[in-house]
Amino acid sequence: MKKFRKVLDGLTTSSPGATVGSPSCGSAAGTPTAAPTPKEIDVQETLVSENFQLCKTVRHGFPYQPTALAFDPVQKILAIGSRSGGVRILGRPGVDCYCQHESGAAVLQLQFLINEGALVSACADDTLHLWNLRQRRPAILHSLKFNRERITFCHLPFQSKWLYVGTERGNTHIVNIESFVLSGYVIMWNKAIELSTKTHPGPVVHLSDSPKDEGKLLIGFESGTIVQWDLRGKKADFRIYYDEAIHSVSWHHEGKQFMCSHSDGSLTLWNLRNTTKPFQVTFPHGKIQKDARKESCKPILKVEYKTCRNSEPFVIFSGGLSYDKAGRRPALTIMHGKAITVLEMDYPIVEFMVLCETPYNNEVQEPYAVVVLLEKDLIVVDLTQSNYPVFENPYPMDIHESPVTCTAYFADCPPDIIPILYSIGAKHKKTGYSQKEWPISGGTWTLGSHTYPEIIITGHADGSIKFWDASAITLQMLYKMKTSKVFEKPKAGEGRAAELVEEDPFAIQMVSWCPQSRMFCVVGISAHIILYRFSKYDANTQIVSLEVRLQCDSDDVISPSENENNPSFSEPGSHSPQPHHHHQHPASPGSRTPEGIKDSIPCLKVKDRAVRVPPGYQSELVIQLLWVDGEPPQQITSLDINSAYGLLAFGNCNGLAVVDYLQKTVILCMSTLDLYGSTDPYQRLTRSPRRNRQSTSGLTELTDNQQSIDMERNKSPTSVHYPTSLHNDPRVLPEPVASLRASHCSPVFYLLDNVKGPGRKLSLPTDLKTDLDHVNGHCTSPTSQPCSAGKPRIPMGPEGPRLTRRGPGRPPFRKAQSAACMEISLPVSHTEGHASRRAMLQQLHGVTMYSHDEHHSTTSYCWSDRESRENSFTRSRSSSVSSIDRDTKEAVTTLQFGESYGRKNDVLPTPCLWVGTSLGVVLLIPMSIPTDQEERMEEPVTMGVSGAVLMLKGSVLRFSFLDCMGALIQPPYEVWRDHNAPEDPDRPRRRKLVHFSPSSSQDACGDGHLAVVCSERQAKVFLMPSQSCLFVHNITESSFVLRADVVSVCNSVCLACFCANGHVMTLSLPSLRPLMDVNYLPLTDMRIARTFYFTNGGQALYLSSPTEVQRITYSQEMCDNLQEMLGELFTPIETPEAQNRGFLKGFFGGNAHTFDREELFGEAAAGKASRSLAQHIPGQGGVEGMKVAASGVVGELARARIALDERGQRLGELEERTALMMTSAEAFSKHAHELMLKCKDKKWYQF
Repeated sequence: MKKFRKVLDGLTTSSPGATVGSPSCGSAAGTPTAAPTPKEIDVQETLVSENFQLCKTVRHGFPYQPTALAFDPVQKILAIGSRSGGVRILGRPGVDCYCQHESGAAVLQLQFLINEGALVSACADDTLHLWNLRQRRPAILHSLKFNRERITFCHLPFQSKWLYVGTERGNTHIVNIESFVLSGYVIMWNKAIELSTKTHPGPVVHLSDSPKDEGKLLIGFESGTIVQWDLRGKKADFRIYYDEAIHSVSWHHEGKQFMCSHSDGSLTLWNLRNTTKPFQVTFPHGKIQKDARKESCKPILKVEYKTCRNSEPFVIFSGGLSYDKAGRRPALTIMHGKAITVLEMDYPIVEFMVLCETPYNNEVQEPYAVVVLLEKDLIVVDLTQSNYPVFENPYPMDIHESPVTCTAYFADCPPDIIPILYSIGAKHKKTGYSQKEWPISGGTWTLGSHTYPEIIITGHADGSIKFWDASAITLQMLYKMKTSKVFEKPKAGEGRAAELVEEDPFAIQMVSWCPQSRMFCVVGISAHIILYRFSKYDANTQIVSLEVRLQCDSDDVISPSENENNPSFSEPGSHSPQPHHHHQHPASPGSRTPEGIKDSIPCLKVKDRAVRVPPGYQSELVIQLLWVDGEPPQQITSLDINSAYGLLAFGNCNGLAVVDYLQKTVILCMSTLDLYGSTDPYQRLTRSPRRNRQSTSGLTELTDNQQSIDMERNKSPTSVHYPTSLHNDPRVLPEPVASLRASHCSPVFYLLDNVKGPGRKLSLPTDLKTDLDHVNGHCTSPTSQPCSAGKPRIPMGPEGPRLTRRGPGRPPFRKAQSAACMEISLPVSHTEGHASRRAMLQQLHGVTMYSHDEHHSTTSYCWSDRESRENSFTRSRSSSVSSIDRDTKEAVTTLQFGESYGRKNDVLPTPCLWVGTSLGVVLLIPMSIPTDQEERMEEPVTMGVSGAVLMLKGSVLRFSFLDCMGALIQPPYEVWRDHNAPEDPDRPRRRKLVHFSPSSSQDACGDGHLAVVCSERQAKVFLMPSQSCLFVHNITESSFVLRADVVSVCNSVCLACFCANGHVMTLSLPSLRPLMDVNYLPLTDMRIARTFYFTNGGQALYLSSPTEVQRITYSQEMCDNLQEMLGELFTPIETPEAQNRGFLKGFFGGNAHTFDREELFGEAAAGKASRSLAQHIPGQGGVEGMKVAASGVVGELARARIALDERGQRLGELEERTALMMTSAEAFSKHAHELMLKCKDKKWYQF
């Protein structure tokens, strides 16, 4: 614990730019700025580095790109392998474990060591791994890397320690599971087939031991050859040559028949008595055509042949449908006797597995369910009911039902909110599920002691919102709402009207939620905001709509003269957007826009009739930005709502708007420039067309080591060129340079309108794995870039209006490219940080950006399109004045309502709006809000826009407020009340407000509070109202901050940051001391950048794949308690006994139980395998994988305890076997004695 004693400075300066923009604030970590002051502050900082540790906690959702499936019928746990090398192990709800192969190679096959607490995985890099599941965090015990052959199939017989491994060359190797070394026993392909065979049989696609005799191994080759190999005699018992390729084989439990599936859609049944031809050939879905030929069918990829004691056997297979019907969905076929049932699936089938009552393959199987692994779903079918219903999936496998576009995470919520949301969401649950319990019920999980209410909110591309209960590291959906219900359904039309209709106009960009007041606000891609109130009653409501014209008018644009084909700039002071006044704004005379352009209309149409809304979140207000002169509105980049004030603020790269949602009025709508008033820290200088023309042929020298390159996206994302001297060669600009508007500040991943070239349509699917060509270009912050003003300037040259970026009616959106869909990994290092920043943001927003980097670069992109443009701005490094072009528009990047001091001479805190911009400027806007409830509903709220101005490096990301004791000050809020509840005449409903005034909790410290401001480059702590900078910390020089939050950890607060180079950092408050800096993600991709979210309690989350949410913790306390919170995968269960085979079968046919694999495969009999064939790699799991257990004595004790437990378990099993042998011996002795007595007195002729 460290005590900070800080003498506050009372800096008085002549200009805000000099106050906090000068180097006097320091650049080292937590550097204080010293100045004499009469005040003194004591901040007891309790957080130290030992309080922080970063680790993953749990992963939710459906495994992305699954490849393999396995099930342990005794432990009843399921394993799913994925293409990225991940393994998810699932048991009962709460038992959910994620493992990752370090190589990242795709998982080809998984095999449980049934009831042994272990799992074998075979990966595409031809490596076998043995996972220890007898711990909460599984670890690899052994690995075996094949050097000369590729693994194609594995088989592990029940209760065997020898694993059969088939390879691409057709050979079969045998691996000892205990030591993980190869046996010298090898079944070579040329020995398995006849010598007279001239062709190679192909890779091994199937291996299984005969249920009748474990000494017989059935080997299936891809070409159609099947061999039963006698392991003892080292020879083939029989060989089958079939014309069609084999995909799978399944035995009848008696071991007398087996069934094969083939590439022509047929099933063949073979009898071991006669292997010259199949006993039966069926085409389940092949009909006989008119010419008496069978219609062609798709391959049957897998078949399972399972017997029942009291009914006909089940034959279950995937594929095999006829080719003639186009558009048929993937299907699973269940044949039970003569009944054939086809279950159509929503996605392609990756793998399926029939769950049976017994683990023994020589007993009647009695199947009870089928697990079907689809590309994007996991379903389990109940086989015990004739209509084959599916089980209700208890896991959160539908996060990706519509692609996720944004996330929010709230820890330590009010305890009543989860039951209320659950009770309302439960009314809309689907029906028709099987009544039986979920069959995957293995493992144990208990509610940990360190639990508190947590809620995760996901926004989706179809406009839906999902609330999830995330308490105790589980995830369960509480409530789902659809924001599209407030709008009319877009009607498909022709031309540009059709473009507006297509693809995800309701996609969610960001959400804002106040758990205390239950107010909820969403921002959509179509520049719309919807405000919701929560009610437990249904209601008939009329949706109120407000339209805001937050855009520069066409009159503000100065058209260039006839002889200048260069961009022109608007006059100072003419940047003010206006609210919508229901009249048409005339087009500029020089714009040459055609007739019939869109103007003063929103992107979507709100329902204009009363609608019936169910209990839950009900729409209160819809705010939409308007088209202006054929230009769609810019996407909204920032949002804040305050229920105590009744206000909602939002901004984009044109300006700021504030809405009074109680009175349903717009109280402020201004451009960012007009917000400054006389306190603008920049000089907005005009530039002559001549200067512009010069800047196109030479690199503009920037006095602040900054440059700005504005690049337009090409209409085709594939035609990208990389010139080495864009600035030095004027020939790369075939058309006149023109400025453009860009919605780069939008914080959602979308591919906007220019993804299609003239004359062709490029449709980008939502689960797209993008491989765009600009992943190595220059990248900059998503929010630090100013946006060019107004609509495109159209030069009056010979090209004319052809240079218009968007034609009239061009939609502001294309298909929503969700956060889930971004697959690009971008390294961000010290050497290429600035380069990859531009690439990241080109990916992030799909639009052009200004560079705000502090680096020079001679290489950049030229999007070779007729619309290639370039622009730059210059920023002076003087201490008090910077000069930028007037065409450079600041985006409003963050907003925060709260009680603060709008001016230096304020004595008492007042309601304020803090505004952060993309140029690193902080504006304080004081507000006057009527306090009386009746006056609040009638009197207008007034806002003074000439408040304080503070400055930071880089785009502003986050505001937070502390009192002078270092405690977090929460924004005021209104206590929730149900607006639809019946009126009580005795108790009229009044608004109950809760305020956290900065002066209420600090009698000893006097007035004032601390303001924490974090930008993408640095963090600062200001003392209010003096606006003195107390501490400053430069977070990063080579990268930039993507996400920053002030969070509560260990009964204190800190600033948590996530950088584009993958670092996760925490800083103490208020001193900004670095507490933790972990290089968590070596590669940062767009999906993580967009969805990373910090919350209280030392937790965070991000979308690790398009279908999975990864939760992490940076709290040492939670890392210590994590073992207690996780579920146990392995529980000691006695292995079911094999059925009694009867005296005669056991006496005369006991070959199956006398087979000793150790005699055949052990080193003594088979010798050692070639060392060059495979390499043994010891795993990180140690003796029993105690990787995550405590080190030292505790770890040794834990290891010893586990070893003793296992030894005791083995001794117990040995004791049971001994007792069984003694019982059997006694019975035999008794029978022998009885036989002797019976025959003692008989003569020989009496027998």
